[in-house]
Amino acid sequence: MKKLVLSLIRIYQKTIGFRKGILKTLFLVDSACRYSPTCSDYIYQAVEKYGVFRGSMLGLRRIVRCHPWSRGGWDPIK
Repeated sequence: MKKLVLSLIRIYQKTIGFRKGILKTLFLVDSACRYSPTCSDYIYQAVEKYGVFRGSMLGLRRIVRCHPWSRGGWDPIK
């Protein structure tokens, strides 16, 4: 299950994501993420370190925090 989720995240990053995918072409930006690492990288690392359930919950919490009024910045996996 973990390998499947990690593969799906990589597919998203390569096809849809802001750095290499179609969203970069549509919005003409290199990166729209306020945090470093990006949200998809953060979720990938969280799932890799903590497993599918806990990693997904951490990733969801991160996505909820990412909004136009957030400060952003460096936010590594703890």
